[in-house]
Amino acid sequence: MTQPSAEQLQIIGAPLAPMSVIACAGSGKTFTAVRRLAQMRRQLGDHRGRIALLSFSNVAVETFRQEYQNLVRDAAAGVAHDRVEIGTLDGFITGNVLRPHAYRTMGAKTAAFLVMGEEAFLAGFRFQTDSYPREITKMQVGIDNDGVYFCYSENDGTRKLNTEQAKCLVHRLGQVGAYTHNLGRYWCYRTLAEQPGILRALARRYPHVLIDEAQDIGTVHQAIIEQLIGAGCQVSLIGDPSQGIYEFAGANGAFLTRYGQRKGVSGLRLTRNYRSVPAVLELANRLSTRADTADRVAPDTTHGTFFVTYRNAERENLISAFQAAVLAADLKLERSAVLCRGRDMADKLAGKEGAPGKGTVKRLAQAAILRDRHQDYLGAFKLVATGIVGLLADPPQGLVARITQPAGYPDDRALRRLVWAYTRNPVSGLPAATLTGAAQWHSLLLNRTIALLAQIAQNHGFASADNLGNKLAKRGLPHAPLIAAADLAANDEAPRIRVDTVHQAKGESLDAVLYLANREHANALLAGVDTEVGRIGYVAVTRARNLLWLGVPASSLTELRPELLNIGFRELRRMNAD
Repeated sequence: MTQPSAEQLQIIGAPLAPMSVIACAGSGKTFTAVRRLAQMRRQLGDHRGRIALLSFSNVAVETFRQEYQNLVRDAAAGVAHDRVEIGTLDGFITGNVLRPHAYRTMGAKTAAFLVMGEEAFLAGFRFQTDSYPREITKMQVGIDNDGVYFCYSENDGTRKLNTEQAKCLVHRLGQVGAYTHNLGRYWCYRTLAEQPGILRALARRYPHVLIDEAQDIGTVHQAIIEQLIGAGCQVSLIGDPSQGIYEFAGANGAFLTRYGQRKGVSGLRLTRNYRSVPAVLELANRLSTRADTADRVAPDTTHGTFFVTYRNAERENLISAFQAAVLAADLKLERSAVLCRGRDMADKLAGKEGAPGKGTVKRLAQAAILRDRHQDYLGAFKLVATGIVGLLADPPQGLVARITQPAGYPDDRALRRLVWAYTRNPVSGLPAATLTGAAQWHSLLLNRTIALLAQIAQNHGFASADNLGNKLAKRGLPHAPLIAAADLAANDEAPRIRVDTVHQAKGESLDAVLYLANREHANALLAGVDTEVGRIGYVAVTRARNLLWLGVPASSLTELRPELLNIGFRELRRMNAD
């Protein structure tokens, strides 16, 4: 896409006023949003206020930043293109509200800090459920007509907690200055309500806010946005209600749908899909009862929407068959994926099963496996950071977040580099996972980790804990390699297609998708987008550019086949042989 369409131009050039844009999947939201941002900045002229473009993932934010920089690189001098802020919605509230101001509302004596769940002191902040006590990082918060409530997820549903008991625990944690990802939104809402001067200053600094992926706005985010609107901030939303898949947080797309009906808010649409071939879009239209149009034409190679049956014992064969089909269609494996509804299934199929060992050693072993088998350096780095902080005698509060979140803590760059160097280098840092666990791997791990801790103490003043030998004991490690060298050779020879969750792939454009569904998931997909599981299926469908396979259980074929054929799937029979 090089030139805006008529629909996109209408959004880009709209007056400086709130708008709600309902955009279909693959409609060029990034292309449109960054041009809208640049146009808004031009319309504001020399106004000292800033414009914020916010989304929900770091990947989306980086894409926005690159697109915006490319767009304004050759802009005329004198236009204040620098007075914009592009980031996540949570990053926006953290930098402007939580970190500088929330401690007063929390009753803390120190600036608020994020906890990740591995901090030792959190053992005293578990909450009771009907089954067993849970970590406070599992607690969620929402707002309904009765006010703030606290809950937790269980079996794909949510269970509310006793509000007063939960609030007492949350406020006790707040007095320490700590908050979790979920509780940070709660404290932002409370801070803006109890410190109105902060709210007024925030609205003056950001007179215009544009929020992408607005179907992901949950009830607490919604309450914060309403506070900004009430203080005079003009908010515009862009997204697709059919992709609201975070219902546990109240993010079901309803706020985006209703927002365009407000007085003074312009309701606009993006209805042209630039991503998917016509066959995939036709299926998406039937599922969502939309009438979007395809910009692409059908290619000469294999494409379209297919369903194929499987039995649990055949899932590996199904993935192999799909991988072969991707290559045969001249598509890219690295731009394709097998998607699952749940994380447990995705991890099992991806081979990311639990590592051996106990405690910190188990965490470091998992990091080595992630790095060496899956080339997941970021995941390994986060595990290593948590493990190293757990080996310090009295680590500063929030140190794990300071190490793992570079955008929020630039002053900790030197410490971050130490941990990153240890993580990525199997020669001098975290040992290779192909070494024998209880002998070679553990011996090197012990020596190199102690050396790293000594360097941290010397350079940063964080002393090591006592009894490092016990904390780094070899209990549970096998007398065999953590992973076989053959695994690495096989990966080098034939890269395995990515296996992930639908939630993780949200926002991506993939050449080919295999959505591995059970009976419930398939029925929900066929029923449309009125339920969260149905919307999850819709997201999986709309990730695909050329090729979509839906894997359905063989035991449900008689029930599902007529509806699948009726809605536009074609049947592949290659996996049906017994």
